[in-house]
Amino acid sequence: MKSYPLTHIDPKAQIGENVEIGPFTTIYGDVQIGDGTWIGPNVTIMDGARIGKGCRIFPGAVISAIPQDLKFRGENSTAEIGDRTTIRECATINRGTAARGRTTVGRDVLVMAYAHVAHDADIGDHCILVNSVAVAGEAVIGEWAIIGGLTGVHQFCHVGPHAMVAAGSVIRKDVPPFVMAGRDPLAFHGINSVGLRRRGFETPAVNEIQDIYRLLYQSKVNVSKALERIEQEFAPSPHRDLILNFVRTSGRGIIKGSDRAED
Repeated sequence: MKSYPLTHIDPKAQIGENVEIGPFTTIYGDVQIGDGTWIGPNVTIMDGARIGKGCRIFPGAVISAIPQDLKFRGENSTAEIGDRTTIRECATINRGTAARGRTTVGRDVLVMAYAHVAHDADIGDHCILVNSVAVAGEAVIGEWAIIGGLTGVHQFCHVGPHAMVAAGSVIRKDVPPFVMAGRDPLAFHGINSVGLRRRGFETPAVNEIQDIYRLLYQSKVNVSKALERIEQEFAPSPHRDLILNFVRTSGRGIIKGSDRAED
């Protein structure tokens, strides 16, 4: 481990091999940091942090501070960060509460400057939270989702895998998988076809996802009837079943369609 004279590392902290910790950084005792992680100057990593291998944490970030939740009573909880995740300047990730016991940020995630991840939130692998995104408690962001800068995510909201949300949005309803969402109030604006193709989705799958959402958002029937038709008209597939399950289990309801939605 490489550290500097002005760094404070509690001797009980578990630090992996080839970790570099910059000056003026503070590492508390109940902390685990994986091999090859780089931690810049002026970072604070508090009790309950579980940081994977090959991560990068930039100046001013605070990891695993206690939740900003008045129901918190000091229970043991964690903030868990997956391998190869990057956390940029002044981002904050709070640890969990009794509700879930942990806040999780997956592997290969980019959390940009000044973003906030609140207690018990779950950020999937390969996500991008752009500058100043604020994710409220117990929200869920699915893998490969991109949340545009200055966006607020309401408590308990879910954003589906591979979704893309425009900058400056307010997410009050659940955002289904594979879609692009924008405007105020937040609405469906077609599917994230460019992102899907970049991630290896074949053209037939992209076209089928597009057809499913046309039926869901543009067929002029209610959501329940649209789901019945999707189940009847499309053969089972991982993406069809993911969409059906997401919409059926949505706790806050899904975002509305836009009259000017484009595929």
